[in-house]
Amino acid sequence: MIVSWVISSFALSFGFCLLLTPLFRNLALRWSCVDRPDFGRKIHRVPVPRVGGVPIVLACTGSFATLFLLGSRGTLAFDQSLSVAWMVWPASVFVFIIGLIDDLIGLKAIQKLGGQILAAVLLCVGGLRFTIFGDGVWGCALGGAVTVVWLVACTNAFNLIDGIDGLAAGLGLIAALTALSVAVLDGDVGFRVVAAIVAGSLLGFLRFNFSPASIFLGDSGSLWIGFVLGCFGVIWVQESTAVLGFFAPAVAFSIPLLDTTLSFARRFVARRPIFTADRGHVHHRLIERGFTPCRVALLLYAASALVSCFSLMLSVDSGIIQSITIVVFCAAASIAIQCLRYKEFGTFAYLLSRVRSNVDSQISLHAFEERFRNAASPEECWSALRNVGREFGFTDSTLQLGGDRFEERSNTNGDASWYLYVPLSTSDYVSLTRPCGSLTAADTVTRLADLLHRTLSEKSAAFHVIPERDRSSTIAQSTGSKEPAILQPEIQRW
Repeated sequence: MIVSWVISSFALSFGFCLLLTPLFRNLALRWSCVDRPDFGRKIHRVPVPRVGGVPIVLACTGSFATLFLLGSRGTLAFDQSLSVAWMVWPASVFVFIIGLIDDLIGLKAIQKLGGQILAAVLLCVGGLRFTIFGDGVWGCALGGAVTVVWLVACTNAFNLIDGIDGLAAGLGLIAALTALSVAVLDGDVGFRVVAAIVAGSLLGFLRFNFSPASIFLGDSGSLWIGFVLGCFGVIWVQESTAVLGFFAPAVAFSIPLLDTTLSFARRFVARRPIFTADRGHVHHRLIERGFTPCRVALLLYAASALVSCFSLMLSVDSGIIQSITIVVFCAAASIAIQCLRYKEFGTFAYLLSRVRSNVDSQISLHAFEERFRNAASPEECWSALRNVGREFGFTDSTLQLGGDRFEERSNTNGDASWYLYVPLSTSDYVSLTRPCGSLTAADTVTRLADLLHRTLSEKSAAFHVIPERDRSSTIAQSTGSKEPAILQPEIQRW
C-alpha cells in the first residue's frame, strides 16, 4: 500500500509537470517574460522563458490536492505526508513568491536574502528545526540559528549553480531521490510521499529544461528547490540515529554548496562584492576546459550521484564506515577543487605560505631596531646594518654615516639587481642591493626602509654633533679598549 502511494505520488507530480510546463512556457513567451542572452555569462543564444518554478510548484500542489480529493484522507500515508507538507509548504511558497517577483520585476540581493531569512524563521517557528542540540532554551535557540543558516545556504546554493541547461533541476532531482531513499530506509511514510512528489515534478520539468532548454527555472524555481531540499535535510537529520548523520545532507548537497562556498571565497580573496555574478562557477570552469554544457551537466550529475552514495553511507550507524566515508569524501573534494585551477586560490595559498616568514621578518626587524638604537658608534651601526642586510637577502651594503663610509660588496657576476636607497641627511645614506627574482614581501621592505630612516637619521645627527676626538673615545669605550674598533677584513672603509 505504501509503495503504491509513493509511486502514485511520483506519477501524479510527473504528469502534472509534463502538462503544465509547456503551457507556462508559451505564456511566458507571449508576455515576454524571458531571459535574454548577454553574450557574457548567459551562454544561450535566444530568449528563453524563465518562470519554470511556476509549473513545478503547481504540479506539487496539484498532486496533494488530487490525493486529497481521491478520498485518501484518514490513511497513515496521507496523514503523515500532510503533516510534513504543512510544515514545509507555506514557507516554501513564500520563497517561491520572492523568486517569482525577482523574475518578473527584479529584486536586490539584500531583499531576496531578507525574504529567505524570514521564511526560514517562519519554518523554525512552525516546529521544523535541528534538534541535535537538545530541547532546552539554548538548545532550541542554537538549533534554530543553525537551521536558518542551513536553509539560506541551500536556497542560494541551488540558485547560484543554475547556470547551464538542466543543471540545477537535475541536481535537485538526484537530491530529492536521495532524500526518498533515506525516507525508505528510516520508514518515514510521510517523508517518502513528499520527496516522491518533488522528485516527480523535477523529472517532468527536466524534460523541457535539459539541453537545449526551452524554459529556465528562474529564481522562482531555483530558490524554491534549494529551500525545499534544505527542509528535507532538516527532516533527514531528525530521522538519523547515526552520530555523523548530521553531515549526511551537507554531503548529499555538496556540489551546489561547494560551488557557492568557492564563489564567495574567490570573491573575498579577490576583494570583489560576494554577491556579484561572474563566470567562475564550477560549470563555467568546466566549459572553459573544453566540455560542452550538456557534458558538464552529465558530469555533475554523476558526481552528485556519487556524493549521494556517500551521504547514504553516513546514515549507516557504523563509526568505521562513517569515518572512512568522511576521509574519502574530503580527499575527493580536495582533488576536484584542485582540478578546477582557480587562480584566486593559488594566490591565496601563496599568501598563506608567506605569513609565517612575514611574522619572522617583523620579529627580526624589532630586534634590529633595538640594536640600531643601542649603537654608540658608526661601526656598531654598520655591524647591525650588515646583519640585517644579510638576513633579508641583500648582497651589497653601503653606509655613509657621520663622516665615515662603509661598504660590502659580493661577486654577483653582473646579475640584474634592484636596490634600496634610504637618505639619512644631506650627506649620509644607506644603500642595499639585491638580485632580481628573489622574493621579499613589499610590506617587509617598506618597514625595513622606515626602520633604517627612523633610527639611523637620529644617529647621523648625533654623530655629526660629537667632535672627532670625543667620538673616538666613545668608540673605544664601546669596544672595551683604548683603540678604535677594527673592521672585518672584507669590509672597506673610506
